[in-house]
Amino acid sequence: MMNRKVILLVCLLSVVLSPLRAEGLSKGRRAVKTSGDVLMVAMPVATAATVLAIKDWTGVKEALFTGATTLGVTYLLKYTVCKERPDRSDRLSFPSAHTSISFANAAFIQRRYGWKWGAPAYAIAAYVGWSRTYARRHDWWDVAAGAIIGAGSAYIYTRPFARKHQLVISPLTDGTSLGVYASMTF
Repeated sequence: MMNRKVILLVCLLSVVLSPLRAEGLSKGRRAVKTSGDVLMVAMPVATAATVLAIKDWTGVKEALFTGATTLGVTYLLKYTVCKERPDRSDRLSFPSAHTSISFANAAFIQRRYGWKWGAPAYAIAAYVGWSRTYARRHDWWDVAAGAIIGAGSAYIYTRPFARKHQLVISPLTDGTSLGVYASMTF
């Protein structure tokens, strides 16, 4: 029953997002870009629906921390680095948010539920990353950075990593500057 709901949701998302057009792209590149866009949205939606349906409340918390960290780091870097995209559409190329979101989702699935589910999720995330370079929205290093940020965020928050290594992450301030404290055991 759950699989039908997930499939229906993915199909609905693909129909809703299919009219997206990318200026200046050939028909083939536009199709690849659109499919990458659809998968970038569909993966976390399907994962969230599944985690909520099976009532994995610890997984919900870990996924929220993973997502918040991924998005925070990605957009902090985008607006700090200001690297121009290969298609010259703007200066928000580094790192790839599509890739960081997809790899955060894939790493979360793999860490939480094992390689049986993680391997296909990583394959989809890799396709999303490739679609960003093929559509000329990112260079390969933008995609690689996004993958590292996303997967790294999931590895930090998704059990068993954090508990096993006694990971502690907390903000620091002295009143004039802001920082982050992190420690762990090896």
